[in-house]
Amino acid sequence: MARHEVRIAGFGGQGVVLSGIVLGTAAIYGNKYSTQVQSYGPEARGGACKTDVVIADEEISFPMVTSADFFVALSQEALDRYITDLPDGGTLIVDEDLVKTIPEGRDIKIYKLPMTRSADKKLKNRMFTNIVMLGVLTGLTGIVSKEEMKKAVKNTVPRATIERNLEALEEGFTLSERIKS
Repeated sequence: MARHEVRIAGFGGQGVVLSGIVLGTAAIYGNKYSTQVQSYGPEARGGACKTDVVIADEEISFPMVTSADFFVALSQEALDRYITDLPDGGTLIVDEDLVKTIPEGRDIKIYKLPMTRSADKKLKNRMFTNIVMLGVLTGLTGIVSKEEMKKAVKNTVPRATIERNLEALEEGFTLSERIKS
């Protein structure tokens, strides 16, 4: 049975929870089982927040991430708080402008990408960083297909922002292709 555990963490206001919902929805469109749970720091906007998504071929009996296969850190605080849940062999994806210090000496794959900067530059709004990140995650890991992710974005984000979010997703796909080559 294939089971993948994904943790996405950052600070409130980055769209972390929405990104977990979109990822879980994309998995369902791919005929997988998925769960999504979230937690916020007591500060709400600006404080720590995370979402855990589990994707599997069979029913999921425990919905929490205990040993992440993939960890996306959108802030230094998020990385510092949750890096211990990423075992050797895991994959770490960070926003290179917001995460400056990455622990050394670990046997993990590390991808540093300018996700917030790309949202600012291409879409003129960092509000789309979470969807750029989902494009990166999809492109680098293949945990869901690009088509499943596009469908999930279309059916999850507010109707008025669908086109901009699809642009953000394409930007993430492009970033992932650049780093893979």
